[in-house]
Amino acid sequence: MRRDSRLSVALHVLLHMVEAERPLTSEELADGLRMNAVVLRRILSALRGAKILRGEKGHGGGWTLARDLGAVSLGDVLEAVGGASLFTIGPRNDDSRCPIERAADGAIAEVLDEAESLITSRLQAIPVASLLEDARRGLARKDIHDHV
Repeated sequence: MRRDSRLSVALHVLLHMVEAERPLTSEELADGLRMNAVVLRRILSALRGAKILRGEKGHGGGWTLARDLGAVSLGDVLEAVGGASLFTIGPRNDDSRCPIERAADGAIAEVLDEAESLITSRLQAIPVASLLEDARRGLARKDIHDHV
């Protein structure tokens, strides 16, 4: 099963932008992330829509942060990029007439809703800026720009 990596990509981009001394183009970012620039632009556009990023067209343009990442949570970023379903478990049939299947699906749905609520709450409590502190500690001997 393929994983939804939009949150991971968005966080990676945001953290590198903190260190950038100039606007970064989607092509530069895509090259550094080894991904398709068109796919990345969709993520960047979603972050712009949430007022986390700012995009300028033309010569000297590119993407810059629109907000301090200390005021942006992981939950904010997840919501901006589409708030993907955290679990792929679900009912076999949404409108089953079988009471046994409905009972089983109801129990599963209740647990998953509770777990998703807990995860969402935790993501809302973590500022994106705190991840950069962790990255800097992990890269004590290397320049963080070498990893884009």
